[in-house]
Amino acid sequence: MSRIGLTGGLAAGKSTVADMLRAVGINVIDSDGLVAELYAPGQAGALEIQRLFGDSMLNADGRVDHRAVAQLVFADEAARERLEQAVHPLVRQEFARRAENAEGLVVLEAPVLAEAGFADDFDVVISVEADPELRVRRAVSRGMTELDARGRIAAQNEVARLAITTHVIRNDGSLAELQDQVSTLIEQLRD
Repeated sequence: MSRIGLTGGLAAGKSTVADMLRAVGINVIDSDGLVAELYAPGQAGALEIQRLFGDSMLNADGRVDHRAVAQLVFADEAARERLEQAVHPLVRQEFARRAENAEGLVVLEAPVLAEAGFADDFDVVISVEADPELRVRRAVSRGMTELDARGRIAAQNEVARLAITTHVIRNDGSLAELQDQVSTLIEQLRD
């Protein structure tokens, strides 16, 4: 088994690359999916959010209110750091548990891999990169405001991300160009 980290900034194309990896049978685990499970009522992540930020961050059913948490942590760096210190270890533990039982290549798709300190958990780290203005346009086309997109991009640490990266995939061109890069990388990883 080889553990692979897949990261990149907002709207760079991580999910598209993850889908391409899944399409050829590679086991891809989405960190956002893990967080969603951890944020379910009574789960460790929901309990941590409640402890850190209070009952107002939970919906009536006890599930974490993602929108309220996002508004808080993207406006308050100290709150974001507290959130990361509480939730990142939970995600890391759950990925390690799932990867332990996997065969072949197993990928964790995580936008904040570098910031979370996960780099040492992986044999390879792939970062999907694209021009920041293109990323803003993509995020806005998906319903995010330009101000939110720029704020989230600014909050992501590109320098730290590139410092842990072993392979960069550029996603400034066509989908076919992206697929070619991913196919070449898959061949290298399987060798």
